[in-house]
Amino acid sequence: MVKTLEKKELVKKDSSNKNVKNNEVNKSKIKNINNKSNDINKSVKASSEKVVKQAISDLDIYLFHEGKHYQCYEFLGAHFVTEKRKKGVRFTTWAPKAKEVIVVGEFTSWQLKEEYKMEKISETGIWSLFIPGLKDGQTYKYAVKSMNDNLVFKFDPYALKSQLRPKTDSVLVNIEKYKWKDRKWINKRKKGNIYELPMNIYELHLGSWKTKDDKFMTYDELSIELPKYIKKLGYTHVEFMPLNEHPLDASWGYQSTGYYSVTSRYGDLNSLKNLIQELHKNDIGVILDWVPGHFCKDEYGLYKFDGSNTYEYEEGWKAENKGWGTCNFDLGRPEVKSFLISNALFWLKEFHIDGLRVDAVSNMIYLNYGRDSGEWIPNKYGGTENLQGIQFIKELNLAIKNENSGFIVIAEESTSYPNVTKSVDNGGLGFNFKWNMGWMNDTLKYIEKDAVHRKYHHNNLTFAMMYNHSEKFILPISHDEVVHGKKSLVDKMWGDYWNKFAGLRLYIAYMFGHPGKKLLFMGSEFAQFIEWREYEELEWKLIDEFDMHRNTHNFFKEMNTFYIENKALWQLDYDLNGFQWIDADNKDQSILIFIRRGKKEEDTLIFICNFTPVVYYNFDIGVPYLWSYKQVFNTDSFKFGGSNQIIDEILYAKKKKCHNQPYKLTIKVPPMAVLILGKNKSK
Repeated sequence: MVKTLEKKELVKKDSSNKNVKNNEVNKSKIKNINNKSNDINKSVKASSEKVVKQAISDLDIYLFHEGKHYQCYEFLGAHFVTEKRKKGVRFTTWAPKAKEVIVVGEFTSWQLKEEYKMEKISETGIWSLFIPGLKDGQTYKYAVKSMNDNLVFKFDPYALKSQLRPKTDSVLVNIEKYKWKDRKWINKRKKGNIYELPMNIYELHLGSWKTKDDKFMTYDELSIELPKYIKKLGYTHVEFMPLNEHPLDASWGYQSTGYYSVTSRYGDLNSLKNLIQELHKNDIGVILDWVPGHFCKDEYGLYKFDGSNTYEYEEGWKAENKGWGTCNFDLGRPEVKSFLISNALFWLKEFHIDGLRVDAVSNMIYLNYGRDSGEWIPNKYGGTENLQGIQFIKELNLAIKNENSGFIVIAEESTSYPNVTKSVDNGGLGFNFKWNMGWMNDTLKYIEKDAVHRKYHHNNLTFAMMYNHSEKFILPISHDEVVHGKKSLVDKMWGDYWNKFAGLRLYIAYMFGHPGKKLLFMGSEFAQFIEWREYEELEWKLIDEFDMHRNTHNFFKEMNTFYIENKALWQLDYDLNGFQWIDADNKDQSILIFIRRGKKEEDTLIFICNFTPVVYYNFDIGVPYLWSYKQVFNTDSFKFGGSNQIIDEILYAKKKKCHNQPYKLTIKVPPMAVLILGKNKSK
């Protein structure tokens, strides 16, 4: 039952013409809300109608408590409004078991005052208050008194701005409409089939990509440098590590407090929009790391928000995330679902983010994730699956899909849970892509092996193709692989100085030949030797001071460009016809040979990957067509720092079977390198 407060004008009685852009709402349920069948008896369409900002209607409240309000940030939080001809701020929050909630801030001298007590407008815990005369930039919190009279000052879960750490107050923001100028990009995104387009992602941490005078660069400063760099290097997308407010730099943003607050480390929300817009102007997509599974335990944050488990699971064992020292969101609680799904759409719609990479999906879908025997309780069917978490993920992906805007959602999921990238309608979780953690782990173990011993681990390179078409995979070399003693990517490589750089080029070219979209963490593109450190910028000086780092930087630029220009490397990533082994079994020489195809036969490429520092002359390989072939890429080129075992001449296939192919080529195989052959198209 909804308590209607006419004197506060909190609930608009005439809701019949109100537009709400949410999931389809059951008409019969709406008719029963507060016996207002004559007020709310219109159909509410999910994807074509919009909530009127700042008004708190019966419908808003109903949808929020049902877990179906996907724009609840438009009425929850602190919003500048005009009520009864007075300008001020409407504060609204959810604290179901609070005894009372009081707005405090610099405008109250941080004192508890009777006139700033919020009024409970729904029996299920929505509190609201209008305060006239407040100004942009003023700080505030909610003083939340629990049922046992414990009083804690809490930040606003829906605040659009928070103070820079170590300060923790929420900040009032009078939002002005931002003038977006990226319509061309948005239209391109909506029309494109991402599965048949190039996708080469540069993952970065904004605070340590580059600094200025040993301080963070601002979003505006980054908007000048970053798009130019990404464009020059040939990446198609950037992936930002989390940009919502978080108290600890060393958490990298993965232990958040302010889900709706753009981190103030680098500037304000409009400055972030400027950065995204500049990237879009340069045809660069933007993906954001998003963490809906867990949140940090800082007292001022979401943790026990009303004095009891509110945003976290009610059951203590389920709420506690021992591995990360955090709390798990209650993914079955309707109000939490409204909070999180609204947050996903907030970033996608308000900031024109093109996609979300959802962190730690395994933690959300398994009850026993990170828990020992006896520390968890099976689901009602006796299994390990978190049924609430699975349902939440499906609802999240359906809500995003229903926007029909070409958004992508990527799962960081490390188990063999099935159908992660199958549609919800077909029994899947509904993600667009899944990180291939198996490929990453197997291949990184392999490249650390001495070249002499690699033949005993050949399966590490080939096994991923056994399950490649079970999901739509992205091949990730992320930040997690270059920290905590794991070494940088170049330093993982076996051998001396020359072999490490050769191994890096070989590994990347092999990765680009393997089906699946690509992701690489910053710093690897110029072979930084030290691990990533979030507290300092990358070692850009290496490019200027050392030939091998400069040559490696140029290699990545040319490799990325080659990737974009050759449709065989991305057009049929998820089609069985896009890849074929020529020779997967040559473990004694540690050589792989395979075909990549596009939709046109003439786009076909042949990859020869040699994982030892041995040159092979007069080496026979099978090929599918009676063509003349030429070298189109060679990682051993002198310009990349290689030994220059290149092939200058045109190669002619012979009518002789080899490797189960109808024709044969005789070639030179460069050491610790990838040779790529294509059709000689010159007349």
